[in-house]
Parts: sequence; structure tokens; C-alpha cells
Amino acid sequence: MIDISKRSKLKYLLFADLYLAEGLEMVLIGFIVPMYFLDIGYSISTITLVSGIASTPWIIKFIWGGIVDYFIKFGRKKFIIMGTILAVICLFILSFIDPLVALIPFSILLLLSHVGVIFLDVSADAWAIEISKKKERGKINGSMVAGMTIGMSVGGTLFALISKNIGFTYAFITAGFIILLLAVFPYFVKEVKKIKKTENIAPIVINEFKKKMTLLIVFLGVVLSIGYGLRLYVFPLFQKTILNMDIVHISLLGNLGIIWSVSGAVIGGYLSDRWGRKKTLYIFIIIIMIFSSSLIFIKRWEQLFLYIPVAFSMSGITATFLAMAMDITNPRVGATQFSIITSISNIGEWFGSTISGTLVLMLGFSRVFLYSALIMGPALMILYFIRLKTISKKINPTKQ
Repeated sequence: MIDISKRSKLKYLLFADLYLAEGLEMVLIGFIVPMYFLDIGYSISTITLVSGIASTPWIIKFIWGGIVDYFIKFGRKKFIIMGTILAVICLFILSFIDPLVALIPFSILLLLSHVGVIFLDVSADAWAIEISKKKERGKINGSMVAGMTIGMSVGGTLFALISKNIGFTYAFITAGFIILLLAVFPYFVKEVKKIKKTENIAPIVINEFKKKMTLLIVFLGVVLSIGYGLRLYVFPLFQKTILNMDIVHISLLGNLGIIWSVSGAVIGGYLSDRWGRKKTLYIFIIIIMIFSSSLIFIKRWEQLFLYIPVAFSMSGITATFLAMAMDITNPRVGATQFSIITSISNIGEWFGSTISGTLVLMLGFSRVFLYSALIMGPALMILYFIRLKTISKKINPTKQ
């Protein structure tokens, strides 16, 4: 068994691997399924509605996190493996279902595949909180976001090529096999179980969420996620319907941007460890406000370079925000508290992505892109009220 507790580089590799698997699942829901539904004749509003419903388990991540914490004596790794198996089984079954004939069963299986990935997600987060020092968390979250970005980018291109040349159903089968292979690495990693008995987690969690700092950070996460959600599903649809790009062209151009998204995650994680969470978030939020607004000027596919700073900044924001959330998380209830913070944040993403299709039909793509930028204004105001000194003390390596 591999002992990663004393080897930081392997920590980064482990969590990048887990989030790479998660990224493959997410690109199926966020890109391949919308393209699939569009290809067989579903409307944009139906596509975003189904994708939003299938993503609802992310809103109640605290339930899955609570289960992982309640059975903490079994450790985190077992839940990662079980969640992976559930997701893979659902993806294999999905390849045999025609959404035109059985939309509801198709949507239910999409939802269950998300549940499997969520168990992977909350267990990996709790594991990271337990074995990391505060001075590492920015970089660990950077590796997580980078892993997910690589999974979504490379997976998107691979699945698009498979979908176009062989069929969409084969993309689900391929994703299932790759995710299963990625689960081999954590299987061989040694896990030291620090807590070997079940705790009454409710009083601990309630006490943590009575803190003003925790509530402010949760609110910040919701607002940041709304802006992301407004762009999530409609941007690839904008490329296909307005710029007349095919699925492979869209995925290949997106794949070229992988270096910027990965760079944003890695640089954001590094800067948040060095400069502090708050200052790093200020920089990335301002960048994303400027360039999300500039998306309204895109008229040809050659102008899609304007999206590069958006992808770069969003990855930096995600890595920094998650590190900030880990800083205030009690390791005794790591899966529960952290999953509550992120699941409430996911409400913003779910809300934005679910209504985005309807907003496009009512207002057009340009206004939706503009609103995704304007929502960052309130995020800056919330960030102002988060006390810098409190966060700085938590991430200062000298205070370990």
C-alpha cells in the first residue's frame, strides 16, 4: 500500500486522479447529454431542465456527506470506491436506453450516476481535509480543479469524437471504463483512520454553522455559482446554434483552452496559499466580470479567445474558494460540513443552469452572458465583509 501522508506530491496526484474521474462524469452531463438531446430534437429549455434535475443530488450533498461521516469508522476510501462503482453501473445502463422513448428512466439514471460521483466527491474532500496542512490546501484544491478540468476537456473531445463517429451511447460505455480504471489508484493508497467510532455529528455541525464567517462564505459560494451556472449549459449551445459549430469543433476548441483552466486552478491554489484567500478571489472575480461581459461581442468562432480569461479565472476562483471552505471545516465532520457548504453553493449553480435555457429564449444569449458577469458584483460586496485577518491566521504556515 502507498503511504501518501508524508509525500505531498502523491497527495496532489491522488486528488487530481479522483477529480479527473469526476470531470469525466460531469462532461457527460454538461456537454455530451445536451448535444445528444439537441441532436435528437429536444428543445433547449427541455435540455437544461433535464440536466438541472439530474444534477439536483449536488444540492443535497450534505446528506451523502452525513452518511460518510456517520460511518467514519470505515474510512473515506471505501465510499470513494463504492461511489465509483455506482456511477459506472449507471453509465453502462444508460448506453442501452433511448431518451426519446424513456426520458424519465434516462433522467433517473443520470441522477443516480451523480449520486455515485458525489460519494466520491465528499469522501475525497473529507480525506483531503484530514491529511492536509493548511499551507497545502490551496495547492491540493488546485490539483483537484485541474484534474476535473482535464477530465472535462480531454473527456469532452474523446466523447465527442466517439459520439459523432460511432454513436452517443458508446460515449457512456467509454466513460464508465475509464472512470473504473481511475479508481485503481486510490485502492492501493493506504488510509489511516483517525476516528474509529461513530460520533453524534449533529451538534458539532450546528455549532459550526452558527459562526458568522461560515455563513458569509456559504453566501459567497452561492453567488459565485450562479454566474457559473448561467454559462454552464448555454455556452456550448451558443457555439452550436449561433456560431454553427459542430460537436467535434466545439470540443476541440474547448480542449485547446485546457491549459488556461488548469493554469488558473494551479496558479489560484498557489496564490491563495501565498497571498491569502481573499486577495486572490478579488483578482479573479474582477477578471471574470470584465471578460464575461465581453462574451456579448462574439460573432464568429475566431473570437472565442475572449472566453480564455473566463475559464482561467473560474478555475482560480474554484480552487481558492474551496481552500477557504476547507480552512473553516472541522475535520471531525469534514464530509458533512464541507459538503453542506458546497451543496448550498451548488444551489446557485443549479438555479443558474436550470433557468439559463429559458432565459436564452426570453432574452437571448448576449444578455445571459452579461448577467453572468453582473452577478459577480454582489460577490465582491460579500467578500468585503469576510474578515481578512481571521482567514489569514488560518492559512499562515507558522500557525500550524
